[in-house]
Amino acid sequence: MDKKSFNIKEYVSFIILFVTILFFSIFGKGFLSVSNFLNVFRQQSIICICAMGMMMVILTGGIDLSMGSVIGVVGALNAYLMVNMKMHFLVSSMICLAVAVGYGIFNGFVIAKLHVPPMVATLATMTGGRGICYVITKGVSIYGFSDKYKILGQGYLGPVPIPVIIAIAFVVIAWWILTQRPHGTYLYALGGNTEASRLCGINVEKELLVTYTLAGLFAGIAGLVLLARLGSASAALGDGYEMDIITAVVLGGVSISGGSGKLRGTVCGVLTMGLLTNGLLIMGLSDYYQMIAKCFVLLIAVAFDKNFTGTVKSKN
Repeated sequence: MDKKSFNIKEYVSFIILFVTILFFSIFGKGFLSVSNFLNVFRQQSIICICAMGMMMVILTGGIDLSMGSVIGVVGALNAYLMVNMKMHFLVSSMICLAVAVGYGIFNGFVIAKLHVPPMVATLATMTGGRGICYVITKGVSIYGFSDKYKILGQGYLGPVPIPVIIAIAFVVIAWWILTQRPHGTYLYALGGNTEASRLCGINVEKELLVTYTLAGLFAGIAGLVLLARLGSASAALGDGYEMDIITAVVLGGVSISGGSGKLRGTVCGVLTMGLLTNGLLIMGLSDYYQMIAKCFVLLIAVAFDKNFTGTVKSKN
């Protein structure tokens, strides 16, 4: 019989998701309810949108620590334009998305053209972006914008929250880019071996620039949705989101070194993180314990990625 090999790592995200649901189904009262799951999906929609962009970045062997700041800048700026400048929310949203794209282009330029390591480059822009948030808001929450805009984050289409629909749309977009476009193939090639990709004729600088630009755009969309859901903007909007985004992607089986990972695993990672947070909350544990849990989840996911190949051979 022929021998076949499969990668256990591709299925670990599903196993972790199943175990998480099983555990909190037993110990979390009210966990297994349609309303609770819809609430989790709505809360995780922001993480899901960003995770699609983060996955592409990590596939190249890079990382984007600035996503939380982009969310904050977009949210704060949009609120300022709508409330202080009396601008229509469609116009202000387009301006903010342009800013988010510019943010991504800047990250991509610094990394691809100036050869600054992704962690250093995006750490710098993360810090700068958080400062911009404080400049825009002056440390005071901005609220009072149109109810029509709030529908983006608070509305429903039938029983399904609109943010969930938007997140699903971006999962489909990410699937299209990764599986139907040459850029998706290039992402895996860059993460596998950048120099070999260059020798094969791939324009490495261009692909990195496109990747970080998409990451900025996805974070910008997430910022618009989060602002609409919360109904106000503060300097801390989006603060710490990059931790959840990176954890979800790595937990989903995307190698932190780049070059491997599946979209379905990332979606499982997003759901697992949301259900973990929700389950701990139902059990009465505070945000501090949730932060500790997320810390260990990230460390375990990265350690597993670095130390376990997961290849098993079987006979048919």
